[in-house]
Amino acid sequence: MKSILRIIIVLQLFTTPGFSQQVPAVEENIPFLVTFGKEGEKSWGDDDFSQTYFFVIPKFQVKPIYIRVFDAETSAEFDEKKGEYNTKTKFSVYGGKESFTCKDVRLKDPAGKYKSGNLLATKTFISSEVYDGEWYTFGPFNPTEGELVTEYGGYIFKVIAEGISGDDGNLYKYFLSSSPTENKAIEGGNAFTFEYTFRLSDSQKDVAHLYPYIEQNVYSVRVSNFDFDNDGAVNIVSMVKKGELSKASGDNVWENTTHLIVEKEKKTTLDVQFIKNKKVPIKNNNVTLYVTNQYGNLLPIYTVPIGGAPQRNSKIQFEQKKKTTPY
Repeated sequence: MKSILRIIIVLQLFTTPGFSQQVPAVEENIPFLVTFGKEGEKSWGDDDFSQTYFFVIPKFQVKPIYIRVFDAETSAEFDEKKGEYNTKTKFSVYGGKESFTCKDVRLKDPAGKYKSGNLLATKTFISSEVYDGEWYTFGPFNPTEGELVTEYGGYIFKVIAEGISGDDGNLYKYFLSSSPTENKAIEGGNAFTFEYTFRLSDSQKDVAHLYPYIEQNVYSVRVSNFDFDNDGAVNIVSMVKKGELSKASGDNVWENTTHLIVEKEKKTTLDVQFIKNKKVPIKNNNVTLYVTNQYGNLLPIYTVPIGGAPQRNSKIQFEQKKKTTPY
């Protein structure tokens, strides 16, 4: 199928020491994924109030798998409140035919048949403290309930988080686990998305790392980021480039930059770095990112970088700017 990215995955690369199957991974320096209720304001960092993630299960996995969600509700400690908490978030797990290979799955915005496949499990979480700071487990799932996609190295499950009402921000994490009660990584597993909405760390020392994969036929990429609030710099590091700046977005706007890809960068992972301004602190900053190739096709952004992360270079200087918006 021409629409499927032709990625040849060496499964052993997924077990790089130091990485877990938590999403976001610790090494990404991203504390949470973010999805707002559909009455939320896009200026708070979520451009479409929906986020889709894919979990790859290797073909040799025969035991059941579980997809766990941390802090799935919207209230109390970790979430972003606007007025009184009133947000409902629906998490749904899909597998089976066309759950991944349907072309609408790889659109930037939730449209068409993006909910394709077999609905395996779903739950709507209200603004309640029942699951505050707790893990909720979907499963067990037989690995073969996912869609087998050889190009991606195994069976793929799709998880959609959507803010079906309210205007608060739901901050949460996933874990692909072999246990219903503990976070136990599955050997050879991985996770990716095509559009990433996330919370930046409040620490000005932390650098967020996102890992889009560059396939063989790519000769340029367009890096698009939304609502970074001029909170620093967006830097691109690869196996052959020490750093190349991308345009950083302001409040409630998109910015995009085209970067040429050389031969040695193909079949490797870029490191898209969000480097916070060391002089002006900005807290509770939510950002959205996606990357496309020269044809406008979205590239997968992996939790565990294929082939390992490029060498990092985060020494960027900033001029002091006045913050004009709290988000």
